[in-house]
Amino acid sequence: MIIDSLNNAPKYFAVHPLFEKAFAYINSINLAEVAPGIHKVDRDNIRAIFSNNKGVTAAASIQEFECHNQHIDIQLCIKGKEQFGWKPRNSCTIPKGNYSFEKDVLLYDDKPDTYFELTDGQFVILFPEDVHAPTIAADENTIQKLVIKIKI
Repeated sequence: MIIDSLNNAPKYFAVHPLFEKAFAYINSINLAEVAPGIHKVDRDNIRAIFSNNKGVTAAASIQEFECHNQHIDIQLCIKGKEQFGWKPRNSCTIPKGNYSFEKDVLLYDDKPDTYFELTDGQFVILFPEDVHAPTIAADENTIQKLVIKIKI
């Protein structure tokens, strides 16, 4: 997992060959004005999912404590304050059903080891090793965010 702000994104271009293209896309648009929805950035290799939703409680979010096998997530907080629960995948012991190849998601019934918060212009890069519970917000405040899915 990597947590940082958009100003420092170039430091991570060498981590994956599609990161530079993903961050170039982020910098090429007015993030505050993009309507919610899914946009293909590079065929099936990079897609952008914009949302503007109310946050949920930590208890609600960990019901979908998730990780992915086929994608890396770059989750960017455009506006608001978003908390995440996190735990390393190799420490999770209670799968919640089977892996869904179609949705590229595996859920766990474990609890996060730690929580962290993002605010405007900050991002987290979540690898398959990172089990996460996003979209946690105090008082269910609205979070405008972008999730970039990078094909592995």
